[in-house]
Amino acid sequence: MKLALLAPLFLFLLTRCASPSTDPAVNSSGEVYRGLDPTKFSEVIDGGTVGLYWIKADSIEVALTNYGGRVVGLWVPDINGQMTDVVVGMGSAQGFVSSTEPYFGATIGRVGNRIANGTFSLDGKTYSTPTNDSLHTLHGGGQGFERVVWDVSQPDTRTIVFHYLSPDGDQGFPGNLDVTVTYAVDDQRRLNIDYVATTDAPTPVNLTNHAFFNLNGEGSGTILGHTLQISASEYTPVDATLIPVGSQASVTDTPFDFTAPHTIGERIGADDEQLRFGKGYDHNFVLNEAVIGGQQAVATVTGDQSGIVMKVYTQEPGLQFYSGNFMKGQNGFKSGAKDDYRSAFALETQHFPDAINQEGFGQTVLRPGERYETRSSYGFGVVGR
Repeated sequence: MKLALLAPLFLFLLTRCASPSTDPAVNSSGEVYRGLDPTKFSEVIDGGTVGLYWIKADSIEVALTNYGGRVVGLWVPDINGQMTDVVVGMGSAQGFVSSTEPYFGATIGRVGNRIANGTFSLDGKTYSTPTNDSLHTLHGGGQGFERVVWDVSQPDTRTIVFHYLSPDGDQGFPGNLDVTVTYAVDDQRRLNIDYVATTDAPTPVNLTNHAFFNLNGEGSGTILGHTLQISASEYTPVDATLIPVGSQASVTDTPFDFTAPHTIGERIGADDEQLRFGKGYDHNFVLNEAVIGGQQAVATVTGDQSGIVMKVYTQEPGLQFYSGNFMKGQNGFKSGAKDDYRSAFALETQHFPDAINQEGFGQTVLRPGERYETRSSYGFGVVGR
């Protein structure tokens, strides 16, 4: 998170209702494209108009919806040149509304990850947030940003801009928080996500995206054969309820050592207390300082069947690796496949979980006159190229 003086406070893009891209290659006529029917996203939810939108650059196409400010699907070529959908998601707005997993592809806020016991203190005052993960608040509460119908504008065929004014008291958080999230693709086959926020009262902020990936394609089976490398010498251990215990531990000689490539499934069943707590990987990795900033990849993942390689870039200090341990096959994806156990993974760029309550985890409080600004990117290629 970069904090800098901002004057005046709320200077943001004017938002307007946007139509799907005018690029004929990505469904200007409103017809079914990549199996997605735009009429299944065209509805009013909680008084907001929802739609399906596309952005496109060279060899990358992304479908998005302003319900949850989320990625619906992302197509890139595999090693044989076949366009492959590497982000799982639903085929309709109502599919996301009714999903038992509400976070597929969504913008997460105000505070990504967990807040212990749904409470925090700020400037001498205690605040309570909804506990939607056992005793704790997860991803901003039960009605977080994934449930919001965002304002939307589309300045060009490569860019979509989502905007939301989170009111004072939203899910118990103080201050009116003005948030803009911009998704853009480029000819380097990257999806860049820029987050900007300001506030009129001190409030914690930790924004991220919760795309679930399967680099072999949606519905292709488990992700256990994917190879993963993370530039992190430490991670933050958790208790049995997945709240960090406040320390940073070395990954050396543990199943959390991804400093060299390992398959996700290689050690996921190891006799390890932390893996038992998470039912697999569901942990924050402390990124090595040398790779933070967006110039070097903090993580690299390779699909074992497709040969697709994904690199993650970020200005954030942490990366939550989640191996799909709580997926139960209860929801249907746009391909017709189910969200089966460990059939997708997430790599969420972030400040550390429960940082508002943990000394030494970095500050996440945004104050009036400051600007929250951070970028994370997901870049795609293939093995050997």
